[in-house]
Amino acid sequence: MKFAWIDVRGIAPELRAAVVDAAVHAKAHGVVSDDAALLQTLPPTVNAVLIGDGDAAVKITEITGTDELARLSTSDTGAGALVRVVDDRTLRLACDAAVALPYTVVDFADPTKIPLEIVLAAADRAPGKLVTVCADLEEAGIVVDVLERGSEGILLAPKDAGEVFALIRLLEASTPQLDLATLTVDRIEHHGLGDRVCVDTCTHFAEDEGILVGSYSTGFILCCSETHPLPYMPTRPFRVNAGALHSYVLGPDNRTNYLSELGSGSTALAVNADGKTRRVVVGRAKLESRPLLTITAHSADGLVVSLTVQDDWHVRVLGPGAKVRNVTELQLGDELLGYLPTDQRHVGYPIGEFCRES
Repeated sequence: MKFAWIDVRGIAPELRAAVVDAAVHAKAHGVVSDDAALLQTLPPTVNAVLIGDGDAAVKITEITGTDELARLSTSDTGAGALVRVVDDRTLRLACDAAVALPYTVVDFADPTKIPLEIVLAAADRAPGKLVTVCADLEEAGIVVDVLERGSEGILLAPKDAGEVFALIRLLEASTPQLDLATLTVDRIEHHGLGDRVCVDTCTHFAEDEGILVGSYSTGFILCCSETHPLPYMPTRPFRVNAGALHSYVLGPDNRTNYLSELGSGSTALAVNADGKTRRVVVGRAKLESRPLLTITAHSADGLVVSLTVQDDWHVRVLGPGAKVRNVTELQLGDELLGYLPTDQRHVGYPIGEFCRES
């Protein structure tokens, strides 16, 4: 879990109390100040992080050389360093500090994230915590994903109390583990021409991954990515041939979108055969006219699930155990993997209302 340090040193005096209260109520990991007296007012649920003279639970000292680092590394457990990375020498100092100290705060002069990647790689197996200074929420959102892991902590000087809560929400964002259901195929119907959507993502799917798509908001089928070999064409491990444009697709935060709504920059949820999920970014959505077929299946308790896809052998869905099934070869009684949310949907949000789809 990533953590937030809220820097109140530059906050206007009239806003400081509100920002500190927000940090406490939002359960920020720490409040950073150069005022030891202010830090003494914090409850024990929030770490007091001092940059300057005095005592605090965590004391951060700005260092510029290896001698200062050597002194800090032999001091109290709560000691940490602030390193302003402006060149190769200070970058190496930041790497050494991240290996040696419980906390290392890094403030990068340049906008590129390459120096952060280098520090993260150097400290990959170190027990200490790396905290990166971020100028705003947008940069924080980038930093947490650098090298797929990001730094453990984000230090932000918020403009107001609202940004404190926004940062905590950003750091707590995660994708859920889904409880997938086994569905049994009841019917296969071949239709004429219709529009289907290929979802091309900015992600390399695993062989047991795809996205959840369905005609009804209460039932989805796991559509396989094109990571498996195909005759006459190369694999496209970034793509899911997902279904007809009217279909729902499950995304992050329990939201759905119509496939017709996806486009460059949209997000979707990659799901594997065990129900593990991750957020993926859509690079483009390709809408083309193709022959269609509809798969109708039911769950163990009789819930009907429907999915309309392109009528072609190379379109695939996943069954239990990540078994790859070509849609044109499905037989009655075949088993597929699906997901059965309990709520109806209104503009993609779950809502407890009566709705019948058929």
